[in-house]
Amino acid sequence: MTVTISWHEASARRLERQFLAIPAREGTPIPDIVSAMLGAHAQVLSAAELSIGVRTTGLTRADVRAALWEDRSLVKTHGPRGTVHLLPAHELPLWTAALPAIPSGANRSLLTEEQARQIVAAIEDALDGVCLTADELNEEVVARTGPWAGELVMPAFQGMWPRWRQVMHRAGQSGALCFGPDRGRKVTYTRPPHFDPLPATEAVPRLLRRYLHEYGPSTPAFFAKWLAAPDGWAARLFSKLAADGVIEEVGFEGAPAWVVAGDTEFSSRGWRGVRLLPYFDAYGIAAQPRESLFPGEAYRRALAGGQAGNFPVLLVDGVVAGVWHQRRQGRRTTVTVEVLGGGGRLTARQGRELEEQVERVGEVLEARPELVLGEVKVGPHA
Repeated sequence: MTVTISWHEASARRLERQFLAIPAREGTPIPDIVSAMLGAHAQVLSAAELSIGVRTTGLTRADVRAALWEDRSLVKTHGPRGTVHLLPAHELPLWTAALPAIPSGANRSLLTEEQARQIVAAIEDALDGVCLTADELNEEVVARTGPWAGELVMPAFQGMWPRWRQVMHRAGQSGALCFGPDRGRKVTYTRPPHFDPLPATEAVPRLLRRYLHEYGPSTPAFFAKWLAAPDGWAARLFSKLAADGVIEEVGFEGAPAWVVAGDTEFSSRGWRGVRLLPYFDAYGIAAQPRESLFPGEAYRRALAGGQAGNFPVLLVDGVVAGVWHQRRQGRRTTVTVEVLGGGGRLTARQGRELEEQVERVGEVLEARPELVLGEVKVGPHA
């Protein structure tokens, strides 16, 4: 008999495994928190710091930066979907084997496969033991490959980038490149700590099991969306692992979905509480189906063209019930929260929890917070 799981049951377990239902205990290693998230989106580093911080008690952005730049237990590099993430350094053998093995979608490459391999090798060689700015890395890559790699052919930010930058995400995903500390206002790049990648045949199934553990029940289409991978590839992977007994089918939201085999324990109680999640938080990106996480008005207000992450969101009892924005001025930060539905009001309990969440945002950002309830007037990703 197929196990049937409700949205509220799935949501409660996901929040628990994400350290969102109950924050991680003091002393929990930061890489363990990031591991449970399957990476913290870090295109904007302050958002990643908040994503980690709201899952903990006591940690601040300074602790995250120390893990990143001092003890290097975190690495800032290109992760799922080719976007910039913080990943645990000890998990690089998994990520750098699995991500390059995932086929991409439509190919509009300005490079041949051989040229792409040459550039990745040149990046890896150039960054060995040093931190270079983009301009410095450009000189080194062109010197190792040829002028063709430096041709300005990539439209970017009202200008043009050199050809070699089309595979920067590939260099990051394969372990040839990661971010170094900023040099003034300039980004730098370097090599991550040494590691040996897993075999891809082991890494890809392991990544799927990790994903289902944190975000299951899920489907091939949702997994493909999370990775920006072809649907057909994901469907074949699920089918193979199901046939091998690695994953099993359950009923979820009226349709078939999958969990890791044997991982079918779900509490019948939903989760009740209030949380503030920043831009591109891992939970808002990966938890599916979106229509259940963003019900009613939240689907229009808190998504941008159906895409999650462009607005920081207010979670109430496991679903998106508002958006928020923080504006920092010196040592103070104003947190404006727009509540959707219910006349824009929260219960007394929810109001107290929101105040606690705003205090926690201030602690993470090392600022004195002020809560304002009202309309968020800035647009997506402001």
